[in-house]
Amino acid sequence: MKFSKIVFIATLGILSVGLLIVVAFWDGDSNEYSSFEVQKGDFEILVIVTGELEAENSMRIMGPSALQSRNIRLSGVPIQDLVPEGTIVEKGDWVATLDRTEAELSLRDLEERMLSEEAQYKSAVLDTTIKLSNLRDELINLEHSVEEMRLILEQSAYEPPATIRQAEIDLERARRNLVQTRENYRHYQQDAIEMVREAELEFERRTRRYQELNDVMGQFDITAPSSGMVIYHREWNGAKRTVGSTINSRDLTVAVIPELTSLISRAYVNEIDIDKISVGQPVRIGIDAFSEREYSGRIIEVSNVGQELPNTNAKVFEVMVLLDQFDSILRPAMTTSNAIITAQYNDVHYVPLAAVHEPDGVPFVYKRDGTRQIVVTGAFNYNFVIIEEGLREGDVVYLEVPEKGETFKFVGNELIAGN
Repeated sequence: MKFSKIVFIATLGILSVGLLIVVAFWDGDSNEYSSFEVQKGDFEILVIVTGELEAENSMRIMGPSALQSRNIRLSGVPIQDLVPEGTIVEKGDWVATLDRTEAELSLRDLEERMLSEEAQYKSAVLDTTIKLSNLRDELINLEHSVEEMRLILEQSAYEPPATIRQAEIDLERARRNLVQTRENYRHYQQDAIEMVREAELEFERRTRRYQELNDVMGQFDITAPSSGMVIYHREWNGAKRTVGSTINSRDLTVAVIPELTSLISRAYVNEIDIDKISVGQPVRIGIDAFSEREYSGRIIEVSNVGQELPNTNAKVFEVMVLLDQFDSILRPAMTTSNAIITAQYNDVHYVPLAAVHEPDGVPFVYKRDGTRQIVVTGAFNYNFVIIEEGLREGDVVYLEVPEKGETFKFVGNELIAGN
């Protein structure tokens, strides 16, 4: 529900109620100014706001939980088709279909990468095999070279010392080359094994991702987890999630099936009234679609954080009202009129706000007996104000300044503070 609609309806309702109440107590003499007979009885302070019904508890109709897997990596999945809101479904009935476009594109991309990586993997294995084979041949040649140098040294036993020393040096060099080549072979073999294993793991990861994505696409036809009425899920900004909306790994809700035996009215209270609102206060609830019916309820939650109305600087606070009664005709999304009772007074005098004048800071009323009666006012609501002192039940006051009102005599000066 749009905030602007809420404010308009609430204001219209307040004005209409006030007009009907005041008219009901007008004096019947059309030759005189409108008047009101002072009433005595119970008095309520009300905050009237418009709300919208929703279930206190609902079962969520969810998209595939596999979309939360890290292997899927879809930024969001649009709802391609969805049953009309209010549809009655049985458990297992089709509810929605998710759009497969992005998933199919991801699958094709994965297929291309898998083919490329498979080719790279096979090439790496072949290159590694060839290089290791060459290194093994080199090791064999070096081993032969060492053996050859050893024989030369043995045969030079009777040669001059310089020749023997040269043979010793050649043998030592051949041995060092063999040792170094063996070390290089060991390192390269270890690196090659790790490189091949990493390529295998990467290929396996992509294969698993491909399989998971292919499997989850088979779950894009969403069915009802239980029997009930399908209601569209509301996004964080209040907009309904419908065809074209997107679900994601953080919120897989496609729609909801509400528990209709327990309903709440989600309403928004203007910031100027929020300090009067608290959990537990009683509420009278009217249903716009069934104006002849009235329900009772109570406030179960008041938001601590306000939010701005669109295109205005006004702030409102979300308030949850729980209905006390169950009625099978009530449905989610119905508009309600909530009269929140913030205070109650018993056996008090009261008059319409329009009857009280206060030009110089001293409140008074014009009485039919031709006097201006100074009064002490108390609490007030949208239409009426409590008169603590100055009037009695049955007194008649004007609702507007009468002709020659300036000639009316002031009475009740003793009620002015300080006199």
